[in-house]
Amino acid sequence: MSETPAQLWRDLVAADPTRPFTTSYDASGGRVELSRATLDNWVSKTANMLVDGLGTQPGDRVAVALPVHWQSLVWLTACWSVGAVAEVADGAAPTPDAQVAVADPDRLEAALDSGAEEVVGTSLHPLGLPLREVPPMVLDYSVEVRGYGDRFSPYPVDPQAPALRLGRTLTGAELVAQGRDRAERWGLTGADRVALFLDPDAGPSALGPGAELLPALMASGAPVILTPLPTADPGETWKRLEAERATVFATVGGAEPAGDAPLRRISLSS
Repeated sequence: MSETPAQLWRDLVAADPTRPFTTSYDASGGRVELSRATLDNWVSKTANMLVDGLGTQPGDRVAVALPVHWQSLVWLTACWSVGAVAEVADGAAPTPDAQVAVADPDRLEAALDSGAEEVVGTSLHPLGLPLREVPPMVLDYSVEVRGYGDRFSPYPVDPQAPALRLGRTLTGAELVAQGRDRAERWGLTGADRVALFLDPDAGPSALGPGAELLPALMASGAPVILTPLPTADPGETWKRLEAERATVFATVGGAEPAGDAPLRRISLSS
């Protein structure tokens, strides 16, 4: 039977829960690192919130209007864990009439106008702090999710069911297959650390046209470093990545720091 992204994620966590999975830098240089176990804790809490708090069923649509961030990785993985379809809004308003819409502060009003049955807002604070202001009819993700269980027992999910809509619809089996294919094509292994350069508010297409990077990381075991595309001294960025022991950097559409790159480059556009 074909694999699902949720199975791929659970196998990765079980193999070594203490290894880093994502390291995030903000524009000020602030750094947050989450291990596989820590990220899985957020995934489990979010999956339990979806099922027990929001009544999400397999096949339900979850509109994800978030930039690339450790929390958007959590939401995608949690959707796949419960069998929901993650419908990604790449820099735009959430897709209409979803069962659930989750949005950053800039898109909360659009989420409320989208016809979603439930609207969840997240501050995207690096440490998961609450929203500064919570509009009526909006659930504050950081507050609500903490009350849910740290473990989630996923139901059997049909690998052939839709799992992601990002320009096109991909099944869970297709996500896993393309993740394994990209990991092999890019030569990624657990010994790599992948730096992903991001423009401000970059949407999930920064993970690739079909978000290929996320399942490729799960398949290979390579951690990811999310870092802003530098606008000042690119040399400082390369020094930071050297300190992080990065071996690869990833881009979409050729956006990368100036100067000679000391790391192997992979393109998420192909």
